Amino acid sequence: MSFRSMFQDVREAMDQVHLSGCLKEKTLENLEKYVVKDPRVPLLLSRMREVGKVFLATNSDYNYTDAIMSYLFDFSDEDKTGTPPRPWRSYFDLIVVDTRKPLFFAEGTVLRQVNTDTGKLRIGTYTGPLQHCAVYSGGSSDLVCDLLGVKGKDILYMGDHIFGDILKSKKRQGWRTFLVVPELARELQVWTEKTELFEELRSLDLFLAELYQHLDSGSSERPDISSIKRRIQKVTHEMDMCYGKMGSLFRCGSRQTLFASQLMRYADLYAASFLNFLYYPFSYLFRAPSVLMAHESTVEHGPVDVGEGSTALEQHSQQVGAELWHRSRAPSTHSPVLTEPLCLSQDLGLPQDSSGEEEEDGEA
Repeated sequence: MSFRSMFQDVREAMDQVHLSGCLKEKTLENLEKYVVKDPRVPLLLSRMREVGKVFLATNSDYNYTDAIMSYLFDFSDEDKTGTPPRPWRSYFDLIVVDTRKPLFFAEGTVLRQVNTDTGKLRIGTYTGPLQHCAVYSGGSSDLVCDLLGVKGKDILYMGDHIFGDILKSKKRQGWRTFLVVPELARELQVWTEKTELFEELRSLDLFLAELYQHLDSGSSERPDISSIKRRIQKVTHEMDMCYGKMGSLFRCGSRQTLFASQLMRYADLYAASFLNFLYYPFSYLFRAPSVLMAHESTVEHGPVDVGEGSTALEQHSQQVGAELWHRSRAPSTHSPVLTEPLCLSQDLGLPQDSSGEEEEDGEA
């Protein structure tokens, strides 16, 4: 069986369970097994609403969404104050179901209002103002911006699907994006526990580059690199096996996977859970570490002495410059691979006002 046929079988099976509705039926039959409940979710959403607007856009219908969200926000058993539980819809300024993403980020569909008592759609297209705690069906990302009174870069959109959520919202609308990758927790664990393998692979790359460092087009010498190549293959295989039978979601040896490259291009932020925002103020400016491109790493920039009377900021800049200079001195046989434990791929602040439009990428 080829990998292509295996992929097609798995894809068809996934499409079948989604279209038939059996996946949602089984989920609703055992919510405690399939849905992770966390009391920090309503806490974070409450804090978000204090400083901005929060909206929910889901491909699911209202009845399924209501069942899932009611379960997620029901903490009456843990509440000892005797206060009635707060309806889940009150945590959002706008709720849209049946969005049909990624079509939602293009022309979309007709926007209709949902009767929350029956779960059925009201007749006609909805054209009125935004109503708090109301639920809408269909629509498009343009309508979301209109109803909320915001522009593309005012929105930080969180999703767990690299294509349907992140790629399309970034390319079509220029939204800021946050990708939820649950597998990241395991990736970080392996990265921490198997540091020696990654360091060995890096050392092998440097040693391989040094063999060719003093050779040019006139050299007749051909270094024997067969043993180094075998060792690189062995270390790469050991690295892949550390992640389990399916390997790493982000890496194949020292190279990024397609998923990782799309993540770095289209996700402004990524993490194992959106609950990580609990540990940051909403005025926080997220910045990705500076990474040298391949041609920049060949230029030697020595550290500059700023003198004894320099400020703390100047001393810090000197320290960073020295670090980048020493890093650029190391030879490499391939372009630098960005590995960011802070999970930032682009500079991203969360102010209430943002200006400027992002240039859309061309279709791949």
